[in-house]
Amino acid sequence: MDMPILKDRAEDEMAISRRAFVRGAGLMLGFALSGAGAEPVFAASASQLVESEVTGTFAPNGFIRINPTGAVTLIMPMVEMGQGVYTSLSMLLAEELEVRLDQIQVQHAPPNHALYVNSIIGIQNTGGSASIRAFWIPLRQAGAVGRNLLLAAAAKRWNVDPATCRASNGVVSDASGSKLLSYGELAEAAAKLPVPPAANVKLKDPKDFTLIGTRAKRVDSPIKVDGRALYGIDTRLPGLKVAAVAISPVLGGKVKAVNEKAALAVKNVRQFVNIGEAVAVVADHMGAAKKGLEAAAIRWDDGPNSKISSADIVLQLEEESKKPGAVARHVGDARKALADAAQRVDAVYQVPFLAHATMEPMNCTVHLRKDRCDIWVGTQAPTITQSQVAELTGLPKDAVKVHNHLIGGGFGRRLEADGTILAVKIAKHVDGPVKVIWSREEDIQHDMYRPYYFDRLSAGLDTTGQPVAWTHRIAGSSVMARYYPPYFKDGLDPDAVEAAAEPPYALPNIHVDFVRVEPPGVRTSWWRGVGPTHNVFVVESFIDELAHAAKQDPLAYRKRLLGHNPRALAVLSLAAEKAGWGSPLPTRHGRGISVQFAYGSYTSQVAEVSVGVDGSVKVRRIVCAIDCGTYVNPDTIEAQIQGGTLFGLTAALHGSITFKDGRVEQSNFDSYLPMRIDEVPVVETHLIKNAEAPGGIGEAPTAIVSAAVTNAIFAATGKRARSLPIDTDSLKSSS
Repeated sequence: MDMPILKDRAEDEMAISRRAFVRGAGLMLGFALSGAGAEPVFAASASQLVESEVTGTFAPNGFIRINPTGAVTLIMPMVEMGQGVYTSLSMLLAEELEVRLDQIQVQHAPPNHALYVNSIIGIQNTGGSASIRAFWIPLRQAGAVGRNLLLAAAAKRWNVDPATCRASNGVVSDASGSKLLSYGELAEAAAKLPVPPAANVKLKDPKDFTLIGTRAKRVDSPIKVDGRALYGIDTRLPGLKVAAVAISPVLGGKVKAVNEKAALAVKNVRQFVNIGEAVAVVADHMGAAKKGLEAAAIRWDDGPNSKISSADIVLQLEEESKKPGAVARHVGDARKALADAAQRVDAVYQVPFLAHATMEPMNCTVHLRKDRCDIWVGTQAPTITQSQVAELTGLPKDAVKVHNHLIGGGFGRRLEADGTILAVKIAKHVDGPVKVIWSREEDIQHDMYRPYYFDRLSAGLDTTGQPVAWTHRIAGSSVMARYYPPYFKDGLDPDAVEAAAEPPYALPNIHVDFVRVEPPGVRTSWWRGVGPTHNVFVVESFIDELAHAAKQDPLAYRKRLLGHNPRALAVLSLAAEKAGWGSPLPTRHGRGISVQFAYGSYTSQVAEVSVGVDGSVKVRRIVCAIDCGTYVNPDTIEAQIQGGTLFGLTAALHGSITFKDGRVEQSNFDSYLPMRIDEVPVVETHLIKNAEAPGGIGEAPTAIVSAAVTNAIFAATGKRARSLPIDTDSLKSSS
């Protein structure tokens, strides 16, 4: 199926004006969700929204427009960055509206918290593996209300009971099947009917689903395969100039000296812009801009962070981690139970800073005028972007137009507006539209990194080897305190402790706390999974340590601690069964297992690895079992399991951002290594089907894979990896 290409022309070709929206709507449905569990509120006439544009104040969470041709447009509240939401969210709507998937067109939503709030997160934001969870009910209700209105319109025209009519594939038929009316023919009449309350509209019983749960093909694949898909970096506008940028290599540094004349002497260079913390060369094309930047021979004043090193940061974390933190979980008396335990196990775990390194490097096109600012970008957070630009320019929010695009890799990087803000600062000095593109080196060395975490754990075991005490202190940066301040309360970052504060196991005495430590000269942010990507590694590795101390099989040990948690136990058992747990392996081969509950889903993985005598690690097979509740598209789930597993595995094997003299030492894919194709293991996915509420998928495998791999390495070598990336030198055979 062909998806409409989301154009990056001027605003009059892109945005839905209030007048055009009202005049061409036919039947339009809006739905609002004020918070988790709230009931959507519907309005079914464009005239009822006359006081509000698409970005107005009626506060629906998204819109459906059915025009007289019968085309259904879903104004998509989430952004597509490879996770498949164009397909899965369209499936939710199509299921209840009774249209085929290829009858739905998708249009990016404009920035508006009120209309497009993600109820899981609380703002208009694509992240947290929350798209299906947030819109599972609202989009289905939108489709059901639309279907009922269309049925009612047809019944009124035919003077029959609506209950005798049937909708299918965008057409309403009467009881005999001899009378037919398309949705397009009914749209105008349906828009004039009173809207039934959402609570009065019955949703389909899952047993009657015809689309949800099937392997629907990705609707955005054709345009991505044939090159019609447009990303932010593809923006083309009349009179567009291109800018290459150099940012201070040390956070807080400024330009010290620059050869502006040499830069301007380069052919096709039009302008030189110095904004203090960065320099941009504006040219007719990227080649000239890069040559101009090189000719500028920039020298920097590194500022107060010029001596920062990774060793300094780790020392700071280590010292701060000795202090009590904000309590995330306290049950029983872990201190006393630890003192009285028959056996005590202690460990320190560390995980490094990580970059996003998306395939589409940071870019943003800006046309700044006296009374408005147009921005062409791929962003996961359009309202935050709009607000920050409005603050920077002094323009009202409604004068800042964010034209969102497909994203060539998000992983949390595009939750931040720093790239857009930099582009707007440059655009202030440029007459006309300018596209600012970061080089790969600028992208990696000026990322906002997954925090470095330093964890201290202790456990007490009874005489049978079962845990009677568990303490876990997490020290690291708080992304939440900066990004979502209302969620950071009493010194506790809920994301930093997710999957640690509530481990899936029965632990009678547990104490978990968090110490906020902000490293100087480093910006931290969301990275695909954030807190759980570190906590699951730590918790699942430490559980393995306890099993070893108790001289018990790691699978059997976990099973004894999961008797109260049937869904976690089920995925653990399924993964182990499918992986052939316990069957013989060659020397220096091992299997490792991990289990987690995060993002609303239960996941377990078994990794099979081999470790060479030279310490080299080969991950040969990953078996994943997942219970994500009711699932929408198994094909997309499998793709997300594969992609997320490899993303997390890349970090476990190679990922590390380090600092020396205030500078990031890694600069491109030769020093910040991606996984190579010869390293990629077989990834198997096994789904557990049930009727539970949907859970999230995209980040679940990223969080769980590292522990499965390091536990397998221990099984193969007897050597425990308590820090990432895996130190292969420590795994060399001494024989």
